[in-house]
Amino acid sequence: MAGETTGVEIVDAALAGEAAPFAERLVADQVASKLASQDATLWGPEAESEASIRLSWTTLHKSSRPLIGEIEALRTDLRSEGVDRVVLAGMGGSSLAPEVITATDGVALTVLDTTDPGQVADALAGDLERTVIVVSSKSGGTVETDSHRRIFAKAFTDAGIDAARRIVVVTDPGSPFAELSEKEGYRKVFLADPNVGGRYSALTAFGLVPAGLAGADVARLLDQAASAAETLAADSVDNPAVKLAAAWTAAHEKGAEKVVIATVPSKEGGSVLKGFADWAEQLIAESTGKQGTGLLPVAVEGPDSPGFADAKDDATPVAVGQAEGTAKISVTGSLGAQFLLWEFATALAGRLLGINPFDQPDVEAAKKAARSLLDNPDKLKGGEKPSTVDGAVEVFGSEGVSTEGKLADILRAFFDSAPETGYIAVQAYLDRLDDASTSLLRGEVAKRTGRQTTFGWGPRFLHSTGQYHKGGHQNGVFLQITGAVEQDLDVPDRPYTLGVLQHAQALGDGQVLAEHGRPVLRLHLTDRAAGLAELVRAVQEAGE
Repeated sequence: MAGETTGVEIVDAALAGEAAPFAERLVADQVASKLASQDATLWGPEAESEASIRLSWTTLHKSSRPLIGEIEALRTDLRSEGVDRVVLAGMGGSSLAPEVITATDGVALTVLDTTDPGQVADALAGDLERTVIVVSSKSGGTVETDSHRRIFAKAFTDAGIDAARRIVVVTDPGSPFAELSEKEGYRKVFLADPNVGGRYSALTAFGLVPAGLAGADVARLLDQAASAAETLAADSVDNPAVKLAAAWTAAHEKGAEKVVIATVPSKEGGSVLKGFADWAEQLIAESTGKQGTGLLPVAVEGPDSPGFADAKDDATPVAVGQAEGTAKISVTGSLGAQFLLWEFATALAGRLLGINPFDQPDVEAAKKAARSLLDNPDKLKGGEKPSTVDGAVEVFGSEGVSTEGKLADILRAFFDSAPETGYIAVQAYLDRLDDASTSLLRGEVAKRTGRQTTFGWGPRFLHSTGQYHKGGHQNGVFLQITGAVEQDLDVPDRPYTLGVLQHAQALGDGQVLAEHGRPVLRLHLTDRAAGLAELVRAVQEAGE
């Protein structure tokens, strides 16, 4: 893959013609070269202060080189002690890139970006004698990651293992987490570049440390990015990032506000970049989805998936790899090169769309709502009464959402409430492993409604598409799925369990969406297996 050609082909001739003026504008304004030289003025005076501390990602292929030796030395030491199982506790940018890197390299990494007690319990059930946990957080204040750290520290101690020797930290210099880590004597603290935002951090310590400890070839990843850097900094209409940003913008101007992403084998025979669409989802949604505009990324299973193969005028199908079928754009290249390419393209698209691609003004709202619920536990207990119960499914709806009748009737009415050019967001606050079949609902809903449909595991999507939901085009409807917790987990030294936290996150986000006037339908599965089966049948019936 290191020698794989990095490129963007606008397959659709009409789109190529429409994109040309936008590409020429970027070239005339020398935006790519100015971005490579970290010019913070590119997005206007209001964005300048934020951009001035968010552009170091453009040179990470050089500045991250010293990490390679540090990672390898620690990995060697851990292996000599029989520690070869790596667990990552991180959310959003701290987990998505390492997951893509390790999946593409074919090495094992257990990722905890969840508050589901069952999924965390499964991670704890692994061989703790062989386990090291990497806790990644810019500040340490991320509630999910802090909970995982507390739970694993106690588990190590209870097993007679020195917890501090099994905890590796990735954080920003001078952060509260760096101070805590020093106080606790954690095994190793990797300090990331503070001038890089989370969603642009794939090639920082946040991306490289967990992936490298798991066995991925992170030196090769940096080589791949370096091989594309000069091309991406060129002020040329042939610059792949310029072409991609121009195509996205041209499509958006004509109403295609969604980018549907499918990962397929490249023309050069490189491996499929597993999970790349999920990484790109956060990058694009959080960077562009604000001020009532932006691009909604829709990650699909493949080029034959509903929503890609039959995309309408409100969406642009993009193939990561060889263009197939109805793909309008094909993006090729090795993983490291594509990280940098998509980051450049997203920043350039921000310039064309007139937004700041480095802030996330609406992300904090759901966190505040969840914290408020945690501080008032009575709101989480007994205060909810379902409008309807259909088998193992309890139905709750925001104001104006019909919740009467059978589940299929409720879903049919809810799906119909989405505008023709809007979207349906399916959000599952469940176990990403044991309840994995839930993700199949995305295709079922898309196929039966004809509307673009996204799928997100809660609460991880709150750190990605959650920004777009509140700040982007306000034409989405939101289907939340929550489930009964069979065996909860206490969070040491905190007044809540993981199950309570998960519930508060779902309700908090639903509350904020409803305050934005968006329809929210929550289905609570009193029995997860039975409820999911009933839900799938109801979705199929609703589309008939």
